[in-house]
Amino acid sequence: MTDRHLPSARNVPALLAALHAERRSCAVLVSGVPGGVIHVRDGMAVGMDTPGAPGVEVLLLKSYRIAEDDWAAARAGGTDPARLALGLVSQGLLGAVELEVIGRSALFDAAFALALIRPDGWEVGDPRPVLDTGTAVPPGRLVTENTRRMSPLALERGATARFARDRLEPSPEARDPQRVARLSLRHRAVLTAADGRRTPRDIAFALGRGLFAVMLDLRDLLALGLLRPPSGAAVGRPSTAPRHPPHPATAAPSPSAAPLPRRKR
Repeated sequence: MTDRHLPSARNVPALLAALHAERRSCAVLVSGVPGGVIHVRDGMAVGMDTPGAPGVEVLLLKSYRIAEDDWAAARAGGTDPARLALGLVSQGLLGAVELEVIGRSALFDAAFALALIRPDGWEVGDPRPVLDTGTAVPPGRLVTENTRRMSPLALERGATARFARDRLEPSPEARDPQRVARLSLRHRAVLTAADGRRTPRDIAFALGRGLFAVMLDLRDLLALGLLRPPSGAAVGRPSTAPRHPPHPATAAPSPSAAPLPRRKR
């Protein structure tokens, strides 16, 4: 049910600031592409769901931090996201601090993905179930983090949003085995996944890494001359790329932007 008893807001950050001032608990439904849901508890952002960036489940499973069987076992207690979080910790699959770190990373990445688009609109409704990772971030912190992430990716207005839609492909220089061998494992994984059909979002989902971290690696590979825009690509066509990593063993996460090393039970 839409909440009509809210101060007027010119944009989503202003709306979140108003919710924070009133310590509201609700779900903000952002319409558009990709759109998403912002989960607010007592005025704090505790989670975001958007097809624009990998969530906690994708980060854990696609990066092989947690096996699918272990994830299914943790969900055996029911579909309540709060119970799922407790199951992950109680079964020793993740530490409570680890879960919070991963949840915060996913939250910041989702906020970044939503900041790349101009939403068609938004509405405020009743709270929705959300995986409780222990993360709670004030809206001002989201704005600060988005500003920090935009800075290294663009020198002109709108360039970051365009970059997020690009489908880059390997250049002829990428066929040089010596140049590729000098790359880090995570750069090699991104280079392999960038096949002219995948957007940065597709690559992030395929490798189980954050959208922002993948875009930084793509920027590096462009600067090295190992990637280029695809020749004859249809601008704006829907993505049809599969979201499975071509070589899982090479999909090593960035130490600063991905979940912690895989733990054996």
